[in-house]
Amino acid sequence: MNRLGSGTVGSATAASPAGQYRVCGNCRKVPRQEKRVQVSPPLTRGPSAFIPENEVMQANGLDERTNLLVEEYSTSGRLDNITQVMSIHTQYLESFLRSQFYMLRMDGPLPLPYRHYIAIMAAARHQCSYLINMHVDEFLKTGGIAEWLNGLEYIPQRLKNLNEINKLLAHRPWLITKEHIQKLVKTGENNWSLPELVHAVVLLAHYHALASFVFGSGINPERDPDTSNGVRLIAVNNFCVCDLANDNNIENASLTSSNFGIADSLSELEALMERMKRLQEDKEDEEASQEEMATRFEKEKKESLLVISGAFDDEIVSTDVSRYIEDPGFGYKDFARRGEDHLPTFRAQDYTWENHGFSLVNRLYSDIGHLLDEKFRMVYNLTYNTMATHEDVDTTTLRRALFNYVHCMYGIRYDDYDYGEVNQLLERSLKVYIKTVTCYPERTTKRMYDSYWRQFKHSEKVRISKPKWIHRDPMLLQTENMATPKNGRIYHM
Repeated sequence: MNRLGSGTVGSATAASPAGQYRVCGNCRKVPRQEKRVQVSPPLTRGPSAFIPENEVMQANGLDERTNLLVEEYSTSGRLDNITQVMSIHTQYLESFLRSQFYMLRMDGPLPLPYRHYIAIMAAARHQCSYLINMHVDEFLKTGGIAEWLNGLEYIPQRLKNLNEINKLLAHRPWLITKEHIQKLVKTGENNWSLPELVHAVVLLAHYHALASFVFGSGINPERDPDTSNGVRLIAVNNFCVCDLANDNNIENASLTSSNFGIADSLSELEALMERMKRLQEDKEDEEASQEEMATRFEKEKKESLLVISGAFDDEIVSTDVSRYIEDPGFGYKDFARRGEDHLPTFRAQDYTWENHGFSLVNRLYSDIGHLLDEKFRMVYNLTYNTMATHEDVDTTTLRRALFNYVHCMYGIRYDDYDYGEVNQLLERSLKVYIKTVTCYPERTTKRMYDSYWRQFKHSEKVRISKPKWIHRDPMLLQTENMATPKNGRIYHM
């Protein structure tokens, strides 16, 4: 949903002179004001509203390997829509399912119902009703107390105490300090042990990231067998039917069609490949100095503040979601105010997964470190050396630009990377999509998904919908590092 105003993304808000209504920047219609709105089934059949069903099936074939993985590691026991879309990349699916199954079902510090309720709390921060519904069922199946599903006021104080770190980790993780950790682990009736807290933080980060994948891949709601025509009622305010992100419902399919022809898309692809080739050649000829790379990072960091993801100022939050949210108005804000000369920067080398995080996580929550390590490496290295119809392409330069752009939005810098490559390789429409999926995934629309890499395969674009797993690495480590006891105290690096 674009910010209200003219038809361009990020335009200024436009309202009537009397201030009585708002206008959707996409379709120029007045958003509906009804308290409850009928939502019809998605226009697309299959697991995704963004990817044609036949392409999902062709890409993965739902082969025997996928069925075996679901049988062994799926907590729901069925082939849900997330699994179908993710099975486009079977290698990654196996890593994902194994780590998720371990967090939810294997031996660990937290009781099973707690794990699913924490998943609900995390999903609610991004208004992901798909994940909430999934884990409400799992919560009850594992012996959870039904009264807790009435909302946060009905849960134990110990779980309530996670609200602060949940919202910070979801939206502004750079604000987390050692005081937040101390408050949770201090001696008292409702305190958390360090292993319990690490388990909880891993779950929160996992489901914040998974919400990004749900919205970024256009995952359709699971079919409700009790509803014959698929029509449901949801509670919304200032709702425009052209972009209902929670259900990926598009009123007019023509709105999502591209204004660019095939020739334009092909020329863009060829230009991108040429830039990749030129960057590689330039890198071999001459490396930029550390001072120059630092300057380019600061430039890209400031420019990332100007990439605006369109949305209404008033978020769409249904009653079924809001009951699990404390402080619903709290969301992502750029890590620094525009116009500042000295923006805060976190050096990624100061605290790394390989040197610090892996051993810490494994010590406090046995074996999860191996599973997370496998998943991190899989996300970063996943490639088939293809770009659309081109084969045997070295995509390292492009993948690293995507990886570092996500981190740059959170003020994280890699000293050995030339951030001038980001602007040369990532078009603006791709930046808008990445920032939306990473920072406010509930606003993702099919229009955003369709607007970038128009000649690429859907299997290649699905990889871009995993950016939050990319950025969760250092932010998760920063949180866990604060929980490391040293000489009886808790320190923040």
